[in-house]
Amino acid sequence: MKWSMTQLQKFKNKGLTFDEKVNLDSVRLRDPQIRSISPVRVKGTADIHAKEVTFHLHISGEMILPNSRTWEDVSYPFSIQTTEVFRDEISDVEEYADDNVHVVQGGKIDLTPIIEELILLEIPIQVYGDEDEEIPASLLSGNDWQFVQEEEKNNEQKVDPRLAKLAKLLNQEND
Repeated sequence: MKWSMTQLQKFKNKGLTFDEKVNLDSVRLRDPQIRSISPVRVKGTADIHAKEVTFHLHISGEMILPNSRTWEDVSYPFSIQTTEVFRDEISDVEEYADDNVHVVQGGKIDLTPIIEELILLEIPIQVYGDEDEEIPASLLSGNDWQFVQEEEKNNEQKVDPRLAKLAKLLNQEND
């Protein structure tokens, strides 16, 4: 997803709209826990001015990550909304150091590294699949240890014995 500034200036008055699917297998090289990634849909618009281009992006797709407990594959969908600004002048960028402002290098704008970075930021610390409610039997015991789950508590509330007489009194009033 590259454009030169001269190409973008043609869309100065009417703006640029795009909806593309991009193959970003290179993001797997940057983070080895990503086992695979589907083609990423990049949808957005660009507001073009003389020395500034503002991209409003919606990035969506799905990646396969390892389950934090079992290391099995878990499908993790992502959806990212962002606004990225590209400027020609370096002095203007220094004023907006906290915003998503980038310098146009070599007269070209390349969104691919920015999209990859945003996807990497979406990876959660721990990933669990839908089937994690049931822990596989192979993970419940081992040599000299056993996993014990806390039993589900009854829905009945037990009354503190010190307050039993008060509870009886309240039940009589309710009846």
